[in-house]
Order: sequence, then structure tokens, then C-alpha cells
Amino acid sequence: MNYQRFFEEAIDQLHAERRYRVFADLERIVGSFPKAIWRANGDAREITVWCSNDYLGMGQHPQVIAASQDAAGSMGSGAGGTRNISGTNHPLVELELELADLHDKDAALVFTSGFISNEASISTIGRLLPNCLILSDELNHASMIEGVRRSGAEKKIFRHNDLAHLESLLEQAGRERAKLIVFESVYSMDGDIAPIEAIADLADKYNAMTYIDEVHAVGMYGARGGGITERDGLAHRIDVIEGTLAKAFGALGGYITGTREVIDAVRSYAPGFIFTTALPPSIAAAATASIRHLKTSQAERDAQQRQARHTKDVLSSASLPVMPSETHIVPVLVGDPELCKMASDRLLAKHGIYIQPINYPTVPRGTERLRITPTPCHDDALIGTLKDALVETWTALGIPFRDETQPQEPVRSDRIVPLVVAKSGG
Repeated sequence: MNYQRFFEEAIDQLHAERRYRVFADLERIVGSFPKAIWRANGDAREITVWCSNDYLGMGQHPQVIAASQDAAGSMGSGAGGTRNISGTNHPLVELELELADLHDKDAALVFTSGFISNEASISTIGRLLPNCLILSDELNHASMIEGVRRSGAEKKIFRHNDLAHLESLLEQAGRERAKLIVFESVYSMDGDIAPIEAIADLADKYNAMTYIDEVHAVGMYGARGGGITERDGLAHRIDVIEGTLAKAFGALGGYITGTREVIDAVRSYAPGFIFTTALPPSIAAAATASIRHLKTSQAERDAQQRQARHTKDVLSSASLPVMPSETHIVPVLVGDPELCKMASDRLLAKHGIYIQPINYPTVPRGTERLRITPTPCHDDALIGTLKDALVETWTALGIPFRDETQPQEPVRSDRIVPLVVAKSGG
């Protein structure tokens, strides 16, 4: 048997569907974010990154870098083991206390990534609840889908942010059955927000638990960076709040917060937590420094929101097809996978602007786009340069401008996809 042939055919299929992904070799420059060095074919060139999840530039913040360096210098580079076997370093303990305080919950549990925190937590909660029914928004992240699948529980997928559909599924299940509603606060591809209060009302009415993914909102919203649930005064109504340390906080890792009993149960039963080496002290210390800073500083959030609004206004004024977004996400519609990749390649090679193409299965077919994430470090001059580059690229490739297209509703999908995850990079 020619084993390699099966792998070659799988890759050939991705090429044929224009879904093959190429990674850009980037080297970020401390003090110059969003600038980076792009290395390709033996050459090195300075470019501007417009698709980073380091939403507030905290990965470059002097306090965060100093905390990382100090911890590495005093405690070494690695954790030395799983949490149960010598890996529970003191900076990690401090980090979990800081996260519990951030969301006003009893306890927190840190994982090595946001993906693992969702997969391990949802699957464990779903397994521990007897005859559990999991109700999942159709646009939930791949990590949540995987958690639902691994739980072994029955699942029902409700239409995106559709409260009537969710209620009908809850009503069918009845009040007495164990139920877990899993959803996100900010959906990163469209930039829309879940009706959190109304979902919490339904959970109360039908006696269901709630689990919210705030990865694209923590650090970004709320008086202390606790996310949309803090901004809207709803954290106390959500049973489990999940977040990441790798986006607005500029570090690495994922976490959940909730009651002491729920957190202890996940800690004690989740294989994805138990059998994984702990975060190293340097990363835990960096994340803690970032969270503490953003709990008291509104400057980064205010500047980021201003630049996101300005970017939307400038691009829209040039008739570029900016998709509606309630948040800091700025999606620009292309609508074709090959053109989306060509646009990304042209922006990088000709204009020194890096924006990763977002194609199926990350988004439904026909809604391929460039996903732009302005930060406080993208000044007005950079926004103007971006607009000019996009206009030149759209014109050169014949991509329709807004006035040449008919408004359309995004195509919805339950995100059950083969082989690859549903969202690249979260």
C-alpha cells in the first residue's frame, strides 16, 4: 500500500478547492508594532500586519515583556511538568486568581490554549451531566464543536443568534433534563454579538446551564476588560465564562471561570487539562501583568475602538464592501476563494500589507473575505495607506466594489467540516 498517496490526495484536494493555506514567515519587532519582518525566498522585508489577534498591542507592552523576562530569569524557561506533577508554578496560581477576579467568579482554570480550554471544558461538563443535551450556536468556533462532539452528549444546533429557535429546542427538552447552552459573545468572522441577556433569560426559564466563549472580547470590552458580559452587567448570569490569554492580553493560553464546584470538576476530570504540561512561569507572569494593566487602563480600549471605527469609515467611503460589524472586527467581502487569495498575495507583495485570506471552511462559501483587525498602533496614516492599497488591489483584480454588488445576508452553516478546523487562528 502506498500510504503517502492518501496524504498527497488530501493536499491536492485543498489545492483544487483553493483552500490550501500558506503561512507567512513573520518576525515581530518590539516597539514597532504593527510592523514586522516578512521572510520569503531568502529575502527579508518590513511589512505592516493588519490581521493580528494582538488586538491592543499588549504583546509589545514594556510591563508585559519585563514580567516575562523576570520570571524566565528567576524560574527558568519551562513549567517542568503537568499541573499535578510539579507544574503548578506560583505565577500560574496568581494568574488564576487574577482571572477569577476579572470575571467576578469563584475560581478559574488555565489551559495551554483557548482551543483546549473549550474542547476540554465543554466535553467534560457534557459528560458529567446526566443525559445532557447541548445546544450550540451554528457559528460556534471549531474548538466548541469539538468539545460538544467529544462529550458524547446529544446535541442540537440552533440558528445563529436565533432566540425563537433556541427556545423551541429548550421547550422540547423540558425543564427537568440537563441542558448546556454554548455560544460566543463576539463572533470573530462577522463581528456580531450574541443576545446574551435574552439567552440567559431562556436559560433561567428552562433550567439550563450557560457557557460563553469571550475570547474575542476579553480585554476589549468592559470597565476592566472582562468582556461583553462585564460591559453589559451580565457576568453573574453566565455559569461558565471562557476566554483566552493569546489575543487582547498578548500572551498564550486559555481559561474558564465559574463556580468552585464546576472548575474543580473540570480540573479533576478533563484529560486535556490533566495530561498537558502547564504554562511556563514566563507566560503566566506576562499574562498576569497584561490583565492587571488592562483592569485599570482604558486608554488601549478607547484607542482601539476609535481606530476600528475610523477604519470602517475610511474603507466604506472608498466603496469597499465592508461587511456590517458591531465590534472591532472589520471584514471586507471578496466572495471568491481564488480572488481572496490573490488579493492577499498582491497586498503583501506589492504594498507590504499582510492580511490573511479567510476562505471556506472558516466562513461559508461565497462569503470569502479579508478580516482586518485595527489596533491602537494602526495610526490614521496607516489606515489611509491601507485604503489606497485595497482600492488598487480591488481594481487590478476586478473584485466588485460595494456599489457593484447587491447586499446579501451571510450564508449560515453548522460548521461541521472535514479534516480542518472551522476557524483559523481563532
